[in-house]
Amino acid sequence: MRHNIQILRLLTVLPLALCWPARFVSALDQANPADRTAPTPAGFQEFLQSLWPLAAERGIARATFDAAFAGLEPDPAAPAASNRQAEFDKPLKTYLDEAVSPRRIARGRECLNKWQDELQQIEQRFGVPREILLAAFGIETDFGRAKGEKDVVRSLATLAYRRQDRPVFRDELISALVMLDKGGVARAAMKGSWAGAMGGPQFLPSAFLKYAVSYTGRSSPDIWNNALDSLASIANFLRQSGWRPGLSWGTEAILPKNFGFATLHGSFADFAEEGVKSADGDSFPTAAEATLFLPSGAAGPAFLLSANYWILKAYNNSDSYALSLGLLAQRIEGKPNLRGHWPEGLVFLSRMQKAEIQRLLESLGLYHGEIDGRFGQASRDAIHTFQISVKAGPADGFATPELLDRLVAEVSGRPR
Repeated sequence: MRHNIQILRLLTVLPLALCWPARFVSALDQANPADRTAPTPAGFQEFLQSLWPLAAERGIARATFDAAFAGLEPDPAAPAASNRQAEFDKPLKTYLDEAVSPRRIARGRECLNKWQDELQQIEQRFGVPREILLAAFGIETDFGRAKGEKDVVRSLATLAYRRQDRPVFRDELISALVMLDKGGVARAAMKGSWAGAMGGPQFLPSAFLKYAVSYTGRSSPDIWNNALDSLASIANFLRQSGWRPGLSWGTEAILPKNFGFATLHGSFADFAEEGVKSADGDSFPTAAEATLFLPSGAAGPAFLLSANYWILKAYNNSDSYALSLGLLAQRIEGKPNLRGHWPEGLVFLSRMQKAEIQRLLESLGLYHGEIDGRFGQASRDAIHTFQISVKAGPADGFATPELLDRLVAEVSGRPR
C-alpha cells in the first residue's frame, strides 16, 4: 500500500487560527519562569518603543504606533493564563463528549437552517462544506457567543515583552498594528483571547490579514459582529490551506475481525480490499489516500482519514480537535452517532509518559519528531513500527502503559 507524502507534509503545518494557539502555548510551555521578563511599566514602554523600526518596515504610520501604545500597561493576567490545552491534556472521549454535545449539535442545526442560502453561497465560493464551517464556528466560539473580551493589543504586547526570546509574540503584535493602520478595524473592536485570537474564527492578527474576508465582498471583514464574515473567513482559511472540494474529511470505519494492521496508510481502495467498510454505508472516495486512525486502540472506534483531515489540523494541530470538528459536522448534517464503543477502563497517559515514549522510540531510530508529549501521526507511525518489530499485536499505533514498559525493556536490553 502507498503512503501519501503530501499528508506527511501537512502534518508539519502549525496552527494559524486558534483560541489557545499551539505555537503560543508551546512557547510558554518551554519557558523557564526565571527567564521571563518581569513586567514593569517603564520597562514595558521602553520595549514597545524599541519596536518602531519593525513597525516602520511594515509601513505602519507613526501616529498609529503611538496611539496603540499610549498609556498601555502590561496585563499581568496574560502570561499567567493556563498554558495547557484541553485538546492535548484530556482523554479524547472526554474532549469529544464536550465538543460534540447535544446542545452544540442542536445549535449547529439551527444555524444551518437560519443561514441556508448564505451557507450555500459560501460553500459554492470556497468549496468547503457548510457543516464543516459551522462545526469550526461552534467549537471555536460556541457559534459566536464566546469570542473573548481581552484587549488584543495589550495581550500581545504583554506576551511579546514577557517572552522576548519568542519572536512570534512580537510578530503578531506588529500584525495587529497593521490591522489598525489599514483602517478597517477599530482598536476598541479588537477583542479576543489572552493570546490574541480574535472574533468568530479566533484568528491571530497574521491570520486575519491573510484569510479574513467579507461575506458580501463589499466591506472590511468584521469577524467580531458578523457571523457570515466569520464563516466565510473560516472557509477561506481552509481552502487556502489546501482543502480539496468534494472530499470528505474521513469516515468511521468497520474493520474485519481478521484485520492484520500491516500498515496504517494506503488508499481507500486498498483498505476496502482488506475488508474495511464505512460505518454509515457510504462508498469510499475513489483515487484518494487514507490513514487508519484508532484513537483508543483496536478495541475502540476506527476512522479512515483523508487528506482534508490534515487541513482541519492546520486550523488546530490536535487530533482531538480535528476529529471532534469532523464528527460535529456530521451530526449537524444529520448523520447518526458513532457505532464504535470506547473501551472501559482505558488508562490515559500523562504528557510526561508520552514524551518518554517518544524518547524511547527516538533512541530506537523509529521516531524523528519533536519530544513534546503530544502524539500525532508521526508518533503513531513510530509506535506501529515498533509493535510490528516486536510482534506486539494488534499493531494499532496506540500507546498504553504496557507499551511503555515494553519500550523500556527493549531499550535497556539492547547493547550500548
